[in-house]
Amino acid sequence: MAKIAFLLMAHKDPRWVIEQAQTLTEHGDCVAIHYDARAKDAEFAQIRSALKSNSNVAFARRAKCGWGEYSLVQATLNLIRAARTKFNEITHYFLMSGDCFPTKSRSYFDRYLDDAHDVIESHDFFESDWIRTGLREDRLIFRHWFNERKYKRLFYASLELQRHLRWRKRLPDGIQIRIGSQWWVLRAHTIEAVLELLKSRKDLKPFFKTTWIPDEIFFQTLVSHVTPSDQIRREPPTHLLFSDYGLPVVFHSDHEDLLRANDKPMARKISGHADALRTRLLEIFRQRGSNRAEGGGNTNLYHYLTWRGRTGQRYKARFWEDAIGPRRDAELLIVTARLWHIGKQVEGVIADATGLRQMSYVFDEDVRIDLPLGNLENGLFKRGQHRRAVMNMIIDAAGDQRLVIAIDPTRKDVIEDLADMVGAARILNVERTLSDEYVEGHARRAGLIAEGSGEFERREAKQALMQELRDANRELRHAFRGRIFRNDLKRSHEDNVDDLCRFLNCPRDTGESIASKVADFVD
Repeated sequence: MAKIAFLLMAHKDPRWVIEQAQTLTEHGDCVAIHYDARAKDAEFAQIRSALKSNSNVAFARRAKCGWGEYSLVQATLNLIRAARTKFNEITHYFLMSGDCFPTKSRSYFDRYLDDAHDVIESHDFFESDWIRTGLREDRLIFRHWFNERKYKRLFYASLELQRHLRWRKRLPDGIQIRIGSQWWVLRAHTIEAVLELLKSRKDLKPFFKTTWIPDEIFFQTLVSHVTPSDQIRREPPTHLLFSDYGLPVVFHSDHEDLLRANDKPMARKISGHADALRTRLLEIFRQRGSNRAEGGGNTNLYHYLTWRGRTGQRYKARFWEDAIGPRRDAELLIVTARLWHIGKQVEGVIADATGLRQMSYVFDEDVRIDLPLGNLENGLFKRGQHRRAVMNMIIDAAGDQRLVIAIDPTRKDVIEDLADMVGAARILNVERTLSDEYVEGHARRAGLIAEGSGEFERREAKQALMQELRDANRELRHAFRGRIFRNDLKRSHEDNVDDLCRFLNCPRDTGESIASKVADFVD
């Protein structure tokens, strides 16, 4: 059975550092903790106090760490020295961060580790394509004294000056520079060989101290120098992914199955907000038994599913694509009225007489929909963008196969869309004479006339608006011949009753009652 020294690099979340250390030492392993010197001293004191009785915990000398700096390598060396000083019989050193959590049981670690191999990703720095973006050779051959994230202007000014002066560093003699993931697990004798190499080669540390992002190069290079190639598994022991934006993928509670299916015993980065996942992973580590991986190490599935999810198609078509198909099980009754208040009144009378659900002008004004539609119910723009989906979801969420809805008659595109989707859709066009006051008010709201507009402008605006409405009514009658019915007070009462009965497919007395009430609705 291996005895592992977990080298834990952390800079936040002291509660979870304590939980990690307590769990990782339950099976007789040990943990060395480096808590970033930039973090609060009170947090470090909290960790030390909570773990002071755990003899399998050591604390490394704290360094102030910065991304891309040699300080990360120094912190790792401090961890190694702390573990070597306090613990005996270590077989493996496993480097991890505060965002790394085990995804397998402790017994799985024994099978994953062996005495014949180190596990560290390591590729030829110059020949491989491991570096996808940013600086490449310049990481090595120029000196980097400034942190690129904190002092960007100084970082690049210094780099440009060295390029101009051709002031290049000399690579260490006899050392092939290699690159790979920062996270590794190394055998104890490999660690000893690396430390001996650093003692004998005084040129190595100075070289790496001015190298940019040396934590991806330092151990990857030195381990390959002291260990035969056939004793290195050139992969990280930690399951980690990078997005197509070049950023580390953060795992959340719904990623548990994905993490457990992978063949690696550790994973990062586990979200600091995923308390349930962190707790569950520590429970898994405590379990006895084999806890075999349920899959392999292929990471392409994650990227494939992520891309499918980004287009709304992870396991199926987008929900609104499924929702835009024809509905043969529903009946949609569309009331069109240019005077919205009259349209709502007519719709209300119909709903009261028939028991139909009343939706009003949901595609014309930002009215409230008291149904859960996955947030599509909120906002007129979203409803307009996905109106077929919204209509289908309204039908499903309401549980009603018959609905009455009001739509402005000039919105022929919306009416056509919904009528095409719901095969049993019928239209009642409520036609009323528009008063001069209404037309003028609408012209003002539309910006066609203003307070100072003269008679000519008012007359032209009114004529244009009236013609627009006549055109809209004519287009509807032409487009929906056989499915459109009228309610017009210029027609006879009997004609309006006939059309209402055919529109609603209702008894004559119901049509009579509705027509009588609707006749009172005038502008």
